Amino acid sequence: MPNNGRFMVGLVGVAAAVTYLIWTGVSDTMVFYLTPTELVERIEADPTFRDVGVKVSGEVVPRSYEQAEGSQTHRFRIVDPANPDVSFAARYEGLLPDTFNDAPDMKTEAILEGRFDADGVFVATTLLTKCGSRYEASPEELHNGEELTKPAPADHNG
Repeated sequence: MPNNGRFMVGLVGVAAAVTYLIWTGVSDTMVFYLTPTELVERIEADPTFRDVGVKVSGEVVPRSYEQAEGSQTHRFRIVDPANPDVSFAARYEGLLPDTFNDAPDMKTEAILEGRFDADGVFVATTLLTKCGSRYEASPEELHNGEELTKPAPADHNG
């Protein structure tokens, strides 16, 4: 019987250690997900929030994209679609996703992960985009409900 007690104490100790490691690992890698408006409000309330890694989702401002020749440094602006008065400059180093676009007739949703630098530019370490026009039905497809009656592609699973 005494051996079972030691076994249970050891089991509880191991379970507590594993739980602690999981909890601290999740806490250290947790990233806030905000809209541009929420991000600006948090920074105004607490300027040290600039140093916190966050995920932010907004739209690429049309015609705001710039790239230095011979460089993979991309600069553009992000705006909050719900509040067009709120925008900020962003910079990303690396290859852009295929769906990145800043054409005036296309809305490109961008999800950036990163933090602000000393100059107030959001430095993104991760950039994901979704170009709405590529995933929306064209006006012709929507006319007379044709979108609903179109057959699914052969590789469609659902």
